[in-house]
Amino acid sequence: MRIKEGFLLREIADCYIVVPVGSRVIDFKGLMTLNNSGYFIWNQLIEENTYNNLLDSILQEYEVDEETAKKDLDEFLDKARESGVLEE
Repeated sequence: MRIKEGFLLREIADCYIVVPVGSRVIDFKGLMTLNNSGYFIWNQLIEENTYNNLLDSILQEYEVDEETAKKDLDEFLDKARESGVLEE
């Protein structure tokens, strides 16, 4: 899975906001803002990545237990799917 082409991430007033460009503007479903961990996951998804690799990266980057990491990752991926930015 990875982030689809045609989406950029911009930092505005200490918030990370997903911005569609070109034809993606038509397909974009709502506003997507990211916190720091969302920003981290987004950057992991710029290139093709697997769920397990993403989970391992989160566990290495943050002091968090696996259950919490899975919950946060699943929430991010669900939101990315709903917004139409995730390519699987």
